[in-house]
Amino acid sequence: MTQHATSSPAGTTPSTTVLPDLVDPVQAATGGAVLLLDTASQMVVDANRVASRLAGGMGIPSSFGSWCTAAGIIPAFETPQSTPEAIFAALREGRGIAVRSTRRGQDGVSWAVGLPLVGAPDHLADRALLVLLPIAGLDEPSDRDNSLDGLQMRAAVASHLSFTISDPTLPDDPLIWVNPAFCEVTGYTAEEVLGRNCRFLQGPGTDPGAVARIRAAIEAGEAVGETLLNHRKDGTPFWNQVVVSPVHDEQGRITHHVGIQADVTERVHAERRHVLELDEVNRENQRLSLLATITQALVDLFDEDSGAALLPELVAPHFGTWCAVVVVDDAGEPRLVHGAARDPERAADIAVLERSHRWVRESPSVLHVLSAHHSQVPAPFPVQVDTLASRTTPEELAALERLGLGSALVVPLRGRDRHTGVLVVVSEDEDAFSGDDLHDIVALGARAGLALDNARLYHREHEAALTLQRSLLPEIVDAPGLDCATLYDPASDGADVGGDWYDVVPLPTGRVAVTVGDVVGHDVRAAASMGQLRSVIRSEAWSGRSPAEVVSGMDELVRGLGMADIATCVFALVDLPDEHGSRRITYTRSGHPAPLLLRVDGTVEHLDGALTTPIGVSTIHEEVPQAEAVLHPGDVLVLFTDGLVERRDRPLRAQLENLATCAGEIEQGMDAAGIRDAIVEVCADGTREDDTCLLVVRNTPGSDGAS
Repeated sequence: MTQHATSSPAGTTPSTTVLPDLVDPVQAATGGAVLLLDTASQMVVDANRVASRLAGGMGIPSSFGSWCTAAGIIPAFETPQSTPEAIFAALREGRGIAVRSTRRGQDGVSWAVGLPLVGAPDHLADRALLVLLPIAGLDEPSDRDNSLDGLQMRAAVASHLSFTISDPTLPDDPLIWVNPAFCEVTGYTAEEVLGRNCRFLQGPGTDPGAVARIRAAIEAGEAVGETLLNHRKDGTPFWNQVVVSPVHDEQGRITHHVGIQADVTERVHAERRHVLELDEVNRENQRLSLLATITQALVDLFDEDSGAALLPELVAPHFGTWCAVVVVDDAGEPRLVHGAARDPERAADIAVLERSHRWVRESPSVLHVLSAHHSQVPAPFPVQVDTLASRTTPEELAALERLGLGSALVVPLRGRDRHTGVLVVVSEDEDAFSGDDLHDIVALGARAGLALDNARLYHREHEAALTLQRSLLPEIVDAPGLDCATLYDPASDGADVGGDWYDVVPLPTGRVAVTVGDVVGHDVRAAASMGQLRSVIRSEAWSGRSPAEVVSGMDELVRGLGMADIATCVFALVDLPDEHGSRRITYTRSGHPAPLLLRVDGTVEHLDGALTTPIGVSTIHEEVPQAEAVLHPGDVLVLFTDGLVERRDRPLRAQLENLATCAGEIEQGMDAAGIRDAIVEVCADGTREDDTCLLVVRNTPGSDGAS
């Protein structure tokens, strides 16, 4: 039995001009019918399952015309030369054909590709292979050539697709026929491959999973398609999109396996390049997002120590096995150490390193980075484990070994004018840091250094301003017959200092001036303006002027001398007690929240009269108003700034009502300090956005006000 490949017919052209571009050969071939035709009798003698289903289970052998009728296939015989008789004549002469066809009732177009099995074994000598390729896997050009020459040029024998036939009835299912395209793609001659199983194309890199799936499908008698990394005769790898379809005889026995193969190396490489490019873009976006997230988390903090504690927690999940941040003092000595491990179960070992600093103080790499010029670029290095025992405590060494010591990277945390510390990232693996890791960690060190330095500088300036503000607030002196308690509480986010103030001034007349106010703004200017306004109020009150006159005089000075932008305040005079111990209160409010009057019977009154415009704003009254109230023995006057009740997440009116309700529930008989603390507890239900001043004045029962 002679076994060899067909020779290429004269006049064939390169593959790219023959068939429409194959978008997905696997989709095309696994969804196509495969027939073996007897060219002499024009009978279908073998068919795959797709072909059998298309023909409604029609038995074989059957005439090709009957099969087409049963399958609803309508060949597009555009020319007289493409009639069935002409097609079979071409196949008998050893010429391949390609005919477009449609299915009855459907718009889809298929290509019927016929290949004569010239040179096949004797029992296949008069056979032809017909493969119906559905248009779903083809990219049909709009300017197709439908002439006889054009149709024949589309024939698969012109080397666009490789076709093979193997015989499963023979040991190891060997190849018994291949077309010239197979030899062209693989570099093997027909004599070198016929009689062998096609697994000889496999080699390094061939996916064993894909091979196993092909083997399982063949054993189950099913068509299968896979893309494999195969190797040509010269060892060159190429990506081979393979379809194996079994064909059956009239008794349902598998007589042959028809293989259809396409070299899709260029497409696979293009797809991989596209995937790699997308991966690179995604990685870059993820890296930038990570850097931005960590930086923003540090920028949102206004405390250097808090930032140093947070940084390892942010870094550890992404780089190395564990990391530590070392903050140094002005002399370069470790001031504090914070660490974190990727594995939360290593927290105890991190705690050891945070308590003991010898491993940092005597680390050559840390000392080198702290003393190096800022232009020096850090680089990863292997950890010298054998030298650790001489420069660590036994407890430190044990913790370091449990955490992992393979390679490390130490980058500076540099502020504006000096190194504020170092970021140490350690991996249990050697050579664990890629170029991207190095770039990201160095960038993190630079950003974190500036963020921590900003927090340090802010803390210093904030402390200075806060000290100034507190120094401007008075020490409350005893006011006869009155129990007073005060509170100044900066905003909990620590953003800035403010201009809030309180004051209690016993006057020569025996009356007591009380005031609470707020200069608009949160900076040193606001604090300084607050000090000036408090001094003006004291001076005006000391002269014996009424609340309306005090507020009016202060407003004239502010607008005339530019002492402040805008301020609000409540100013009140508390008279000496009458024979019943009650005291008259005379007050004026300059755009300020109404004080509360807590009665001994539990009722709460809002002193919401005598409202005028804020200080520094043109008045809407010809005369500044003032109002009066009575402070009975045991009654409490509560003055406060809006920081006590303002919240971004709830209305001010609701907060004021809540304050009044809770104030009415305060236990009777408490002193001023206790009432102050109870009020603060009621309002301490979230982050304050503004500074808070609180002044509680209680009319002590049984006191006549005498010195």
